[in-house]
Parts: sequence; structure tokens; C-alpha cells
Amino acid sequence: MSVLCPAKDCKLCPRLVEYREGNKLKFPNYHNAPVPPFGNLDAEILVVGLAPGLNGANQTGRPFTNDYAGDVLYPILKEFGLAQGNYQKRKDDGFELIDVRITNSVKCAPPKNVVTGDEVKTCGQFLISEIENMPNLKVILTLGGVAHNAVLGVLGYKKAAFKFAHNAVHFLDKHNLYMVNSYHTSRYNINTGVLTEDMFRDVIKNLQKILNKH
Repeated sequence: MSVLCPAKDCKLCPRLVEYREGNKLKFPNYHNAPVPPFGNLDAEILVVGLAPGLNGANQTGRPFTNDYAGDVLYPILKEFGLAQGNYQKRKDDGFELIDVRITNSVKCAPPKNVVTGDEVKTCGQFLISEIENMPNLKVILTLGGVAHNAVLGVLGYKKAAFKFAHNAVHFLDKHNLYMVNSYHTSRYNINTGVLTEDMFRDVIKNLQKILNKH
């Protein structure tokens, strides 16, 4: 089975389509389309975020790129040997992920950075396609509760059995996968102290311990 990706003019979510069309008029030089994943399918780690930011991934066409969340995420991945190069907030900056693939629960930018349950469910076909086509996948890192629930949903697990908590580790036995939770690396979470860079480093340390034992 080949990996399913949304078409550039994907029409599956009317609200997101309307928002995209408006943004094409306001920001004609932006990507303004579903944002494809970043990283190779043979990676052992899949990072799942929420959705592209209007002036971040929706502008650049690469997840978390030119977004505050990426300013936190990418340097820390590099610090732990999971990326290389110089992250310059551009799709063509030559920055590379090592054994990591990054995607989002919803591939299109949503109004006010808020997605609906129906949009997460509709876009789930692309998330499950990625997961099923990652032969070496061992750990899924979910950034925030929406991503956590999206992964459980597409894999067929009851959400009540796997409570989201920062740095929690869940074993998804039917798929022989581990899921690690983290608060999202958003500007809001960092500015309010919900998440610190050291807290996120602890998550990556935990993730690497799991990989070393697996």
C-alpha cells in the first residue's frame, strides 16, 4: 500500500477549504495547501503535531517551519542527534531529520489554530497511511492532546484507556508501538510555563531510552 497524502486542492473539509481560499488571496506567496510530512518513512520515530500554523508551515510548506513551535522542536532534536544542519525556518534550508518523521493530525491550517473533531477524523486516513507505511516505527511522539487522541483513534484504541499526560509512556500492544506524550511546543505553552525546554528535553531523553531498550 502506498502512502496516501491529501491532494493540493483537497476538498474534504469545507471549513478548511474556505479558510485556505481566503488565505490564497491574502497571502498569495504562501504554500496554502495541505502540508506534507517531513522526514523518511524508514524512521523509528514519528512526531505528530496538531496542524500547520498560518504563518508557519502553511507559509513554508514544511511542518513546524517558521513557527515558534519549530524554534523549540528542531534545535532540541538536533541537540539529541535526531537532526542535522542549520535550521533557518525555510523549507530549502538543508535541515535534515535523522530517524525521525514529522507530521500533523490535520494537514491544512485551521482558523485560529483550532481543529474540529470531524476534521481530525477525516484527515485520519492520511495519518494511518503513514503509520502503516513506516516499517521501522517504534515510537510515536504526540505533541498535545489532539495528536494523542488522533493516534489512538486511527489505531482503534479506546481513548479512556490511555490518558494524556506530559512525558507519559503508553504501550500500544496490538501494534507493538510505544506512544510518548508531550505538551505541544507552542509559543503559548512556553510563554505560560506549561512547557519548558528542559521539560521537552526530558521527553526526548525518555524516548531515546525506549528506543535503546526496544
